[in-house]
Amino acid sequence: MIPSVGPRQRPARIANRVLTLPALGWIVLAAAVVSACGAALTDAKGAGANSPASLVVVQGSGQSGQAGRDLPTAIVLRVLDSSGAAAHGVTVRLAVAAGGGAVTPASDTTNSRGEFSAKWTLGPGVAGQQILATVSGLAPVSISATGLLPVQIVLVQGNNQSAKAGSGVTNSIIVRVVGNANVPMQGVTVGFQVLGGGGGMTPSTVVTNALGEASTKWTLGAVGGQAALVVSGSLLTVQLFATATP
Repeated sequence: MIPSVGPRQRPARIANRVLTLPALGWIVLAAAVVSACGAALTDAKGAGANSPASLVVVQGSGQSGQAGRDLPTAIVLRVLDSSGAAAHGVTVRLAVAAGGGAVTPASDTTNSRGEFSAKWTLGPGVAGQQILATVSGLAPVSISATGLLPVQIVLVQGNNQSAKAGSGVTNSIIVRVVGNANVPMQGVTVGFQVLGGGGGMTPSTVVTNALGEASTKWTLGAVGGQAALVVSGSLLTVQLFATATP
């Protein structure tokens, strides 16, 4: 025999259904809203943040340095997104466009400040030097520098000394090789040659140091006037004099 349902039980079941279905619907709706908002935020972030919008030079352009050597200041570039904030993890590439030489590293990703830095070694024998910085999707940025070449031998000390014949003068002979604006030229070969009086220069060939200087000892010859010559490539020579005493 199937038990009958009393009049008090049906309203309870119906009421229970009325309360349960709307509650479930609200939960589903809330989940959908949260999911949609999260997707919108993700899309907004991906569309604007950290997407390269501009490439600017922070430092290093317009320098002058000895051709064939490293520039004194590193090249630093910064990548910005559309809001002007730093874009990190963006690949920047540098390529030599004129003058030869090299940049190290030639490619890398930007750091947390959106910056990329590199050392620029200028090419030899060319005044005008240029590199191009590129980021995918952006216009290249040009960076220029001037390579300085040796232009003059300058006498620092040692001229017009006197010493006993066959002995060395008191002060070493020191010369400096410079470029434009008196910039020291490092690694330049300088030759010292005796012209008259005998004697000798030791060493007779010297490579300039970081100050652009080369030095040698002058041992005089026979009694009387002494003469020597300083040479370096095609530069104007410098003449030296001394006197050998009895």
